[in-house]
Amino acid sequence: MARVAIITGGGRGIGAATANLAAKNGYDVCINFVSDAGRAEETAVACREHGVLAVVVKADVASSRQVEHLFQRCDEELGPASLLINNAGVVGKASTVEDLSDAVLHRTYEVNVYGAFYCARAAIRRMSRENGGEGGVIINISSLAATLGSPGEYVHYAASKAAIDAMTIGLSKEVGPLGIRVNAVQAGTVDTDIHRVDGNPERPALVAKSAPLGRVASRQDIAEAVMWLASDNASYATGTVLRLGGGL
Repeated sequence: MARVAIITGGGRGIGAATANLAAKNGYDVCINFVSDAGRAEETAVACREHGVLAVVVKADVASSRQVEHLFQRCDEELGPASLLINNAGVVGKASTVEDLSDAVLHRTYEVNVYGAFYCARAAIRRMSRENGGEGGVIINISSLAATLGSPGEYVHYAASKAAIDAMTIGLSKEVGPLGIRVNAVQAGTVDTDIHRVDGNPERPALVAKSAPLGRVASRQDIAEAVMWLASDNASYATGTVLRLGGGL
């Protein structure tokens, strides 16, 4: 099977760490970005240092048309993807449901839910053995919020990630006979800049105080779990939602 990975939101955070680890494991990588081309290209440069090919594509996963453009570019420059990592996501501004704006709610679902479906659909059309593909792996990045609910802050985000967990289980049953495994990593709070960008920079430190392990996850913690699920060592894992929350 060709070792080509599409990693959405691969320019920073978990996506960048996962892209680098995929490259280290011999995958050519295709990384999308929406606004920060510089960060995405930095990730691609780091990937190329492992001796693989890496391309950067501007594409908003909230748009089905742009998702198709992303996959077509990957087809043309690297070949069809055998691994899709649905990592692109937004938290949305911290808010109670009472004060939640339409704009934040819509964007959260457009990126986190619609984007994952658009990318999975495009991947399946290429991976499916019924379509002449060689099979493949889809890994969704979920969140502990899906089961904890994140009251008073991120109920909208938590609900979008619960949708991803349900998608993972249902889709795994649908496409398993087509040679495609589908799993998810339900990540706890991770030490990335997403909380600073969304106006809640103290959140990782606050979570660390209540975590049994006394810390939040590193980007590498999540990347290692993702790439284990992508590997042949996890060949019997599908429909798995791997909880990685440091005991929370």
